[in-house]
Amino acid sequence: MQSKASHLPKAFTYTWDYLFGVALQHKKELIIAHIIAILATIASVPVPLLMPLLVDEVLLKKPGITVRTIDYWVPADWQTPVVYISVVLFASLLLRVISIAFNIVQARQFTLISKDIVYRIRHRLINHLQTISMAEYESLGSGSVVTHLVTDLDTIDNFIGSTISRLLVAILTIMGTAVILLWMHWQLGLFILLLNPLVIYFTRTVGSRVKDLKNRENSAYEIFQQALTETLEAIHQIRASNRERHYCHLLVDAARTVKEQSGAFAWKSDAASRLSFLVFLFGFDVFRATAMLMVFYSDLSIGEMLAVFGYLWFMMAPVQEVLGIQYAYFAAKAALARINRLTKLQQEPQYPHLNNPFKNKKSVSIRVENLHFSYTDEPILNNINLTIKAGEKVALVGASGGGKSTLVQTLIGLYSPSAGTIYYDNIPIERIGLEVVREHVVTVLQHPILFNDTIRANLTMGKQEDDSVLWQALDIAQMKEIVSDLPLGLDTVIGRHGMRLSGGQRQRMAIARMVTADPKVVILDEATSALDSATEYQVHHALNDFLKNRTTIIIAHRLSAVKQADHVYVFEEGTICEQGRHDILIQQKGLYAKLYGEYQ
Repeated sequence: MQSKASHLPKAFTYTWDYLFGVALQHKKELIIAHIIAILATIASVPVPLLMPLLVDEVLLKKPGITVRTIDYWVPADWQTPVVYISVVLFASLLLRVISIAFNIVQARQFTLISKDIVYRIRHRLINHLQTISMAEYESLGSGSVVTHLVTDLDTIDNFIGSTISRLLVAILTIMGTAVILLWMHWQLGLFILLLNPLVIYFTRTVGSRVKDLKNRENSAYEIFQQALTETLEAIHQIRASNRERHYCHLLVDAARTVKEQSGAFAWKSDAASRLSFLVFLFGFDVFRATAMLMVFYSDLSIGEMLAVFGYLWFMMAPVQEVLGIQYAYFAAKAALARINRLTKLQQEPQYPHLNNPFKNKKSVSIRVENLHFSYTDEPILNNINLTIKAGEKVALVGASGGGKSTLVQTLIGLYSPSAGTIYYDNIPIERIGLEVVREHVVTVLQHPILFNDTIRANLTMGKQEDDSVLWQALDIAQMKEIVSDLPLGLDTVIGRHGMRLSGGQRQRMAIARMVTADPKVVILDEATSALDSATEYQVHHALNDFLKNRTTIIIAHRLSAVKQADHVYVFEEGTICEQGRHDILIQQKGLYAKLYGEYQ
């Protein structure tokens, strides 16, 4: 037989190559986005040049290409400074509108690509969560999962959809501006353009010093969100215990950490950005002074000088985009690393569906051989061996912490044993597949999980069942009259975690859900502990016919539930210390006799 490790799926790692590969699947959108970005640049880059040229051609009365072009299209009596300025103004405004329109369409293309990339990652992560080991998930917590699936993916979404799209336009704009400046005055153009790499290099050097601050800020947010989620989930118990002040104080401490980490990142990253931009402003002043000198010592005209000033301002926005992308990149890189932490969590084994012992059978037998399980180094189950015949009713008893519930979790594959094998009808679980086992082995927990949905949805859990089946299940669980009296009946919403039901009603809802599933093996883990004696008797009496000839495992402390069993296994500190029928175990005067002879 293969080792259990060989059945564990390999972890998938998200890389920039993966994101780029998904983006390349949208070739049409990418091509359109790049073409539109070029058109947007063509429309926007000439704008700073048009109006300053009129200084030479109109104000200084040195007609050039602009005036000659307008004269070609308008009558002689319209060839006035007002018309020249109005035409150029209209052209400038029109080009700005066209540029903005192109930018919007281009951003839309990148947004659609980024949304698809993030959807694929989110879809894959959700599927990954289905098979994460329960031990890993319990240590992870729902708050961290929410952070990965929402906050981290939003960070990547913003980087791809917003930052990169603007970066493309920014680079093209800088290139277009470079062409215009070199055309106007190549010496001045080179002087201006050579400073941009220096600014970007300086920004990268400063930015690398603050990226660790961003990581610490994100970690603080994750801790705060985890604490907030857990507190809100337990708010009923917290308020009932009058411990709001304590837990709110813990939240405030976590919020203070967020404030300190995010504050440090915010001002230091802002300082780095301002220092980088200061270098650009220094250059800006040098450029202006140089441009004015060029009017005296070269053929640069006053209008061209003003155009240079205009392009210097025009370049500010794209240079800022280039400078700012590194911070967005650091944030996206950190988010990608945290998402990969989630993908590397240990998954439960994936066994092939080679045999189905449940097919066309009323029930099956269960055999556990040499089973061991531990969370860390401390063993919880130690060499468990037991056999349950098909249709037999067995009770697992013992003091709390003895390993009974843990054994149940291994029977349905929620916990993977470190050693040993579980058989259903003499077929090892590794040849059956966990999905098949869970379809036919149903557990009713002491604290059942109910959804903030209708009674019908809580009973069917997404499966299609006739209402008659649901009413019959409610009748067996002694809930039929209660549900019938509700105004909406099966369509009644029971609230988050079933808060609109009592504890006993929630347990009976879980029993009705089990009956609806029609399993081959039933596990009742303290399933009636919240019921009074009379209701418990009625439920067990109604369940007798349903459980007849079905393999049933009962975990209970009440003698009334244990005495129904054909065979009893007594657990103590992860081992089976006694087994047999109730009356025989009482006579042995061991742990079972202490639990049920003296006290009950």
